[in-house]
Amino acid sequence: MWKNITIYVLFVILFKFIRCNSINKYSLLMPNVRPNREELYLCTPVRVDPSRNYYLISFEPNATMASAHHILLYGCGKPGSSKPVWDCGEMIHGINDNEVPCAENSQILYAWARDAPTLILPEGVGFKVGGDSPIKYLVLQVHYAHVAKFQDGRTDDSGVFLYYTLRPLNKLAGVLLLGTSGVIPSHSTTYMETACTIKENKTIHPIAYRTHTHSLGKVVSGYLVKPDYTWIELGKRDPLTPQMFYPVHNKVTVSQGDQIAARCTMHSTRDSWTLIGATKSDEMCNFYLMYYVENDEPLAMKYCFTSGPPTYYWKDNGLFNIPTIEASSL
Repeated sequence: MWKNITIYVLFVILFKFIRCNSINKYSLLMPNVRPNREELYLCTPVRVDPSRNYYLISFEPNATMASAHHILLYGCGKPGSSKPVWDCGEMIHGINDNEVPCAENSQILYAWARDAPTLILPEGVGFKVGGDSPIKYLVLQVHYAHVAKFQDGRTDDSGVFLYYTLRPLNKLAGVLLLGTSGVIPSHSTTYMETACTIKENKTIHPIAYRTHTHSLGKVVSGYLVKPDYTWIELGKRDPLTPQMFYPVHNKVTVSQGDQIAARCTMHSTRDSWTLIGATKSDEMCNFYLMYYVENDEPLAMKYCFTSGPPTYYWKDNGLFNIPTIEASSL
């Protein structure tokens, strides 16, 4: 009941916002595809009008867990294929150019999984696309982990409804994706950790975070680490709850020289080791940090990845005062 009430309130707010701000809606959906094998990743692109700037301010998913495992929306300088729909392989890195969502200037704008609800950005914040933005295309990626429901000939139009304005916004949104490679030993609790230093002379305002693992994830946490090794929690969550963007836990600003760090605590009862990969039998460790910059451009750095265990851990890479217990408990 409470979930339905929350969704209703969000739509009332969005409707009022649309009436007051001349917001338009665009449907970016799979063109009635018929997934024919499990663990299939499909991509479909749309070219953004290069003659003017558009500002994406809300994302309404058109999907359910029964159809789609997860959805990613990429901003690209050039899509990974000229086809209307293509097999785009893994989440970020494919085997060749035809298996990636973006061939140039890849960045993630939005992510959905586990029946997460509509995302509305704060007032005055938006993702700039088209025009003088490096984002010339939007590419929708849908991961179909199971395809039994399509074996009778049914098709799928999972995707996202994009709400946008042509009114210029001076708070431009970006997403920094933190993640790892690595392996998880059998019958173990493993920390998969990553951290990157902000090297650009910008002031970053974190607004939301999202966690993502497959079935072995217990806790995913993200932190701002100051130069004096003060750790400030940005977000922490059980990744098996709805994988939406949640407001950050502390309103802080991030500056040049600060670090952003993330940990996924994985617990395996399997008899074999688990690798990072694209299928449900593999794992992923992702922490998405959504932010905005005011009167500036978003970070050139879009991704922060490490090799993960057993070759990368916070404690061996210059980080101190690590909140070991807090980062792995809810």
